[in-house]
Amino acid sequence: MKHQALFRRSFAGKRVLITGGLGFIGSNLARELVRLGAKVTILDALIPEYGGSRHNLKGIAAKVRVHVADVRDRKRLPGFVRGQDFLFNLAGQTSHMDSMTDPETDLEINCRAQLSILEACRLHNPGIRVVFASTRQIYGRPDYLPVDEKHPLRPVDVNGINKLAGEEYHLLYSEVHGVRSTVLRLTNTIGPRMRVRDARQTFLGVWIKQVLSGEPFEVWGGEQSRDFTYVDDAVQAFLLAAAKRAAVGAVYNLGGTERITLLDLADLVVAAAGGGRFAIKAFPANRKKIDIGDYYADDRLIRQALGWCPQCGIEESVERTVEFFRAELPHYLSCA
Repeated sequence: MKHQALFRRSFAGKRVLITGGLGFIGSNLARELVRLGAKVTILDALIPEYGGSRHNLKGIAAKVRVHVADVRDRKRLPGFVRGQDFLFNLAGQTSHMDSMTDPETDLEINCRAQLSILEACRLHNPGIRVVFASTRQIYGRPDYLPVDEKHPLRPVDVNGINKLAGEEYHLLYSEVHGVRSTVLRLTNTIGPRMRVRDARQTFLGVWIKQVLSGEPFEVWGGEQSRDFTYVDDAVQAFLLAAAKRAAVGAVYNLGGTERITLLDLADLVVAAAGGGRFAIKAFPANRKKIDIGDYYADDRLIRQALGWCPQCGIEESVERTVEFFRAELPHYLSCA
C-alpha cells in the first residue's frame, strides 16, 4: 500500500496520543497505528452523546492504553501529553443542532478545551507533533463549488464558530510557540464504527440503522450534493499530515472520489442493504436555518502537497459500511 514505508518509519515504536480515540475516526486511526507498531494511548470521556464506544477497540483493546478522561479537565492534560511524540486531536462535540441548543458545552469542548490542550503541549511537551480534526462547516454556505481552502469562512452555527476558533489556536501555537500543528477540514466521513443510533455525527448512520432494522428512512430534500470520505482514506490523511514536514502549519480540505446527490445516495444504501424504503420529505425548518446546501471540496492541495489520494469510491464505501453494521449493529444501538 502506498506510503506504508513512510508510515512505518514515522510511527513504529513512537508514542501516540489520540483524543476522542474511542470515537469513529479515532478508533479507526488507533487500529492502523497499532498495526504500524505505534504505542497508542487513547483519551476519551465516553460521554454518551458523543459516540465513543469501547466496542470500537474490539480486537486491539489489549494493545492500547485507554484513559477515560475529559479534555475539559485542564489539571489532568499535562500528564497525558508529556512524553508523547504525536497528538491526533479528534476530541469534539460534533452535533450542529446540539451546538445551537447547548452552545456553552460546545464552547467548552470545541474552543476552550482546545486552548487548554495546546497550553499543556506548550508548557510540557513543545516538541509534540499535532494534527487537529476540523470541519467543512466553517465555510458556511458556499460561494462557489468545489470549495477550496481560500473560500471565505462564514460558519452558520455555533459548532462551526467554535471549530474555527480551535483551528486558529492550533495554527497560532504552531507559528508563535513552535507546537507543530496541521489542520484537516473534514467533509462527511463514513465507514465502520460510525455513530448510527442518531444523527449527531452524520445522517447516513441513521439511514443505515433504519434500513437494516427494516424501517423506512427519511431523505430531506434530496437534490443536495455532497462528497464523502471513507474512513480508511481519512486515516491515511491524518497519518500523512503527521509524517510529512511540509504539512506543519498548513490547512487542508479532505474530499472524496466523487460527489453525489442525497437521493442517489439513498438509492445506494437501499441497494447495499438488499432492499428497503425511504420517503422524500421537506427539509425541517429548524435545520434549514443552519444547512449549508450543496457542498463538495476541492482537495487538490493535500493531493499535491502530501500525495494523498482517496481510494474508496462512494458505492464501495456505502457497501463496506452497510456490511459492517449488518454484523455489528446491536453493539451500536446503545451506549457502551
